[in-house]
Amino acid sequence: MVICLILNCIKILAEYIMESAKEERTFIMVKPDGVQRGLVGKIIKRFEQKGFKLIGLKFTWPSDDLLSKHYADLANRPFFPTLIKYMSSGPVVAMVWEGLNSVKMGRFMLGATDPKDSNPGTIRGDLCIQVGRNIIHGSDSVESAKKEIALWFSDKELVQWTSNNDLWVYEK
Repeated sequence: MVICLILNCIKILAEYIMESAKEERTFIMVKPDGVQRGLVGKIIKRFEQKGFKLIGLKFTWPSDDLLSKHYADLANRPFFPTLIKYMSSGPVVAMVWEGLNSVKMGRFMLGATDPKDSNPGTIRGDLCIQVGRNIIHGSDSVESAKKEIALWFSDKELVQWTSNNDLWVYEK
C-alpha cells in the first residue's frame, strides 16, 4: 500500500515536472540580414521540425530605444553603437517558441555566436559566415527569455493553443 502511494506520488511529480518544463518559452529573433536574405521561413521550419510550438510572431522594424533596452547588458561594450545601428537598419522577425528545454535547445540550434565556431547543422553553421551578420538572436537563459518576451510582446500577442503534435513529440 505504501509503495503504491509512493509510486503514485512519483508519477504525479514526474507529470508536473514534464508539464512545467513543457511550458518553457524562448525568444528568437531573425535579424535584418536574415530577413533580407529570405531565411525567415527556413528558420521557422527548423523550430517547427524540432517540435517547438510557435506562440508569438511579429514582423517589425525596431526602434533604437527598443534595441537599447534589448541589448542593455552590452551597453558598455565598444561595439554597442554599431550593433544598434545595424539592428535598426531593417525589419526583424521576433518570435516566441514554447517547448521542453526550449531556451537551451534553441541556443544549441542557433550555433555559436561566431559562425566560424558553429557546427554544420546549426542555423549559423549552415547559413552565415561572419559574426557581424549572424542572422539570428536567441535567449541565453530562462530569465533572459522572460525579459525579452515581455519587452517585445504583450500578453495579448501570445497565443495559447494546443498542438496535436504534442502527443507525438512528448512522452506522456
